[in-house]
Amino acid sequence: MANTLYVGNLNYDTTNDSLRAFMSGAGDVQDVRILTDQYTGRSRGFGFVDMATPEGVQKAIDELNGKELEGRTLKIDKARPRGSSAPRQSASDSWGY
Repeated sequence: MANTLYVGNLNYDTTNDSLRAFMSGAGDVQDVRILTDQYTGRSRGFGFVDMATPEGVQKAIDELNGKELEGRTLKIDKARPRGSSAPRQSASDSWGY
C-alpha cells in the first residue's frame, strides 16, 4: 500500500487503460483498479493506482491532482488502508447517553 494512490472523481466511462495512460505521466504504473458496483458493473467513480516508486507517488500528487481527465477534475492522494478514516461520532455520543 506504500506506493498506492487513491484517484477520485473519475468519469464513469474512464477505463483502466485510459487511467493508466494518464497516470504514467508521473512514472511507472504497476497496476490500476477502477472499482465497480457489484450488481450493475458500473464504475463507482474512483480507483487505485500502484506506482513503482515513492517518487512516482509524490510526482502524481504534485502534478496530476486537480488535473482533468475525460471531463472530470481528479482528486489524487495517497491511499489509506481500509477502515482507517477518522471514527465517526455516534448519535448516542452526541446526546450523552
